[in-house]
Amino acid sequence: MVTLDVPLPRAQARLLRTDVPVGMVLAAGILILLIVMAITPALFTDTDPLRTDPLAAFQPPGAAHPFGTDQLGRDQFARVIHGARLSLGMGFGATVIGLIAGLALGLLAGLSRGWGDRVLSRIIDVLYAFPEMLLAIIAVAVLGTGFSTLLIAIGIGSIPSYARVLRSQVLQVRSSGYAESAVTLGQRPALIAWRHVLPNSIGPVLVLATIGVGTAIIFGSALSFVGLGAQPPTPEWGLMLSDSRNYLSLAPWLALWPGIFLAATVISVTVIGRWLQRRFVSPLGGRR
Repeated sequence: MVTLDVPLPRAQARLLRTDVPVGMVLAAGILILLIVMAITPALFTDTDPLRTDPLAAFQPPGAAHPFGTDQLGRDQFARVIHGARLSLGMGFGATVIGLIAGLALGLLAGLSRGWGDRVLSRIIDVLYAFPEMLLAIIAVAVLGTGFSTLLIAIGIGSIPSYARVLRSQVLQVRSSGYAESAVTLGQRPALIAWRHVLPNSIGPVLVLATIGVGTAIIFGSALSFVGLGAQPPTPEWGLMLSDSRNYLSLAPWLALWPGIFLAATVISVTVIGRWLQRRFVSPLGGRR
């Protein structure tokens, strides 16, 4: 995890003074294209991703089917395009769930004093000791399978990371001069937390959440791959990779295209997140 050693305005000024690398521009362009693809798949294909045609099964990539067809004759190009909505929605949705819950828990722990902080901190530490994927699997085992459940499960797995970083930042901001001045002036604790503590503590958590989107996409695809996420015939990249396992020697394109799109999405999000991390976060602060 990471901590911020400079005030957010200084970090923003450093961001504006820094040239944007070509890799960052390329990653942003790919991510924008994928988001457009997820929002309006009709711009790219009008083929129904669920329509089967057994007579056209296992056709290689060509003019009629740019990405080929699967064992049921379904158009892989349409399935990959429509799969962007589920895979990106999973990444962003799970991150939002984990971020909101992590912010609430971390802010409460950082602002509490005495036994309250100790209890909440121990809860965060215990949850943080479990790998995110393990927490997600436990949540799926309790809540069941399905796309909505998968969102919640992956979001639960990311809560300790966000809570831990925010608590650390809140403890620093709470002891700052402007926060102590607000206390001296008699402002209410809730007002101090909303106006002073949270805005000056949330920066590193948002940067971490950017990277967390890629992690959530990977986890979601992995759980779908083993049958704990999206269920057939849903066009989801992880599920498509799982379906292709038995046909790799006969139709390798079934795994090629969803794998490429999944890798491109995660790499693009990670490049953007790492770039924001270098701009906003001191290299001396915290665990990366």
